[in-house]
Amino acid sequence: DILRKIIAIRKILYKAVGIGLVIGIIVALSIPKKYTVEVTLSPEMSNSKANGGLASMAASFLGAGTGMSGDGSDALNASLSPDIVSSTPFLLELLSMSIPVDGEESEKNDLGSYLDSQSSPWWSYIIGLPGMAISGVRSLFTDKDESGGLRDSQSGAIELTEEEDKKITSLKKNITAVMDKKTAITNVSVTLQDPKVAAVVADSVVHKLQEYIIGYRTFKAKEDCAYLEKLFKERQEEYYAAQKKYAEYVDTHDNLILQSVRAEQERLQNDMSLAYQVYSQVANQLQVARAKVQEEKPVFAVVEPAVVPQQSSGMGRKTYVIVFVFLSV
Repeated sequence: DILRKIIAIRKILYKAVGIGLVIGIIVALSIPKKYTVEVTLSPEMSNSKANGGLASMAASFLGAGTGMSGDGSDALNASLSPDIVSSTPFLLELLSMSIPVDGEESEKNDLGSYLDSQSSPWWSYIIGLPGMAISGVRSLFTDKDESGGLRDSQSGAIELTEEEDKKITSLKKNITAVMDKKTAITNVSVTLQDPKVAAVVADSVVHKLQEYIIGYRTFKAKEDCAYLEKLFKERQEEYYAAQKKYAEYVDTHDNLILQSVRAEQERLQNDMSLAYQVYSQVANQLQVARAKVQEEKPVFAVVEPAVVPQQSSGMGRKTYVIVFVFLSV
């Protein structure tokens, strides 16, 4: 009975198939192809380096008392990679990165301009018409400042323009990072309409992510090293001044055997020895600080590099056609 009913309405089903086929083809041709590039990273987990680090080795060679504290956990480590990739300052830097232009390898463009050139389905313009109309009417009654967003490095405040906000929102959807808490493997994914651009952006995201984490991990060590450099020069000048003063006094009072001369000579010698001890200790601490800067740099192993994809991601055009034919029937 069911088969007979289906045969009875076969002409309607044929029309439904035709309508679904036409709609599916229109939708499939309207949606632009997108390509996804995935990069797999294996970052070094933060652990204690008190027994085998470069700083501890330098301290053991230079003597006791030259070790530097700071083996605590980092406030920013590889586990925050997803938050770093989706942060506004990180994405703002990506907008100004250079990308290759199709056909002319010597000519390059920035990522912000490329996002403007990406195509969208035709219905997105229809859906966006009310918002464009409202924005147009609002612009007639308000003075729009096109001077650009606010970048306040002192307070950390960032004010984005409307165009920048749209681009960053788009990048947050198309650039993601996911970390496996068990294995610490981080997967960075970039989805764009051009496969070469997607690969270039994915590689840049990985390098910038490494720079962000390395910069934070070594910031404190570099500050300590710069302070010890300044202290080393000051103690060096003090030691050289004491040494010169002692040498000049000995040269001018070499043949005198007065007790006051010997006392003054002994005092100057003690001042020189004390200055040398402080100078030597600061020099040892400086060597440990320099070793600590290198020790604090985390190691990133790129398990799977950025590869230009050959196949588009998401549903193919055939899938769209089949889905709409099925729904129509």
